[in-house]
Amino acid sequence: MKYRYLGQTGLSVSEICFGVMTFGSNGAFLGAPDRNWAEFGVVSDDDSCRMIHQALDAGVNFFDTADVYKNGQGEELLGRALKGRRSSVIVGTKGRWATGEGPNESGSTRHHLLHAVEASLKRMETDYIDIYHLHGFDPRTAIEETLRVLDDLVRSGKVRYIGISNFAAWQVAVALGVSESKNLERFSVYQAYYNIAARELEHEIVPLCVDQKVGITVWSPLAGGFLTGKYRRGEAPAAGSRLSNATPFESAPVADRTQAFDVLDAMHAIATEHGATVAQVALNWLRRRPGVSSLVVGATRHEQLKENLQSIEWDLSDAEYERLTALSERPKPYPYWHMVNVAGDRRLPHVRIPDQRDR
Repeated sequence: MKYRYLGQTGLSVSEICFGVMTFGSNGAFLGAPDRNWAEFGVVSDDDSCRMIHQALDAGVNFFDTADVYKNGQGEELLGRALKGRRSSVIVGTKGRWATGEGPNESGSTRHHLLHAVEASLKRMETDYIDIYHLHGFDPRTAIEETLRVLDDLVRSGKVRYIGISNFAAWQVAVALGVSESKNLERFSVYQAYYNIAARELEHEIVPLCVDQKVGITVWSPLAGGFLTGKYRRGEAPAAGSRLSNATPFESAPVADRTQAFDVLDAMHAIATEHGATVAQVALNWLRRRPGVSSLVVGATRHEQLKENLQSIEWDLSDAEYERLTALSERPKPYPYWHMVNVAGDRRLPHVRIPDQRDR
């Protein structure tokens, strides 16, 4: 296994983070009873434990979950599997979304987050959380209130680092400014949807995180299974697959399906050249992107997990990496196309976002 620092924390995390959203049986979404967590996969209690140990044996020291995954089952099964090995791993969980039917059982308020953290600690049978993420932005709660309760949780020792997920860049910038001005704990990590078929994160959030030394961890690096290569151009996803719903790629949207299939064609060729899989090519490309600390991969089968873990055993050549980067490049919206155009003016400094290898 290979490890990287998480932002500016000095905390070393494995390049592959094992996410446990699939762990457990079914469970309806709170507030959306027509949807069920089982659509993301189902892993039995025994298999959950075996897969956690499989990841540990491969050197994975970073695990990701959330209080809403299978309505708490994800945290419970992760905690059970880590008994006796808790001190050697980094566990990240999340809070913000509804954990009950009451009017105050969601959000980023002091009231909800204090209850949510205590519930997560109990489910995981631990007395601390390494990284506690806000699972999304709460427009109804002042960011200072949220940061103060997170700061209190860090000072109490119940949480060690704080992070965010699914925030807009301006929201991150405001939060970092409040932390600095009020001397409150700052966000150390941003967990984001990002992959070679969906590169919107690169417009603002990646440069912001690189500049502010906020580590990036990636959810759905395989675009909900689309980047495994099992979906073919012009063919409907197989019945029962995550992408077989009425809205194609709803669970993991891609910017341009035609372009995404062109990129997949190139990835198939590269995978054949390396005796590897398309999924491993997708993970390899993402590991080289600026600011990325770790990729959160999930699995429902031991073979899937093994394949994902093997992606770190080889690297794309520079030529392969550049080819895939060019093929997957999307037209830039304003003002980014303007910035690119004026960057050619020698009177203006050209700022390069550092590659992960520059660290």
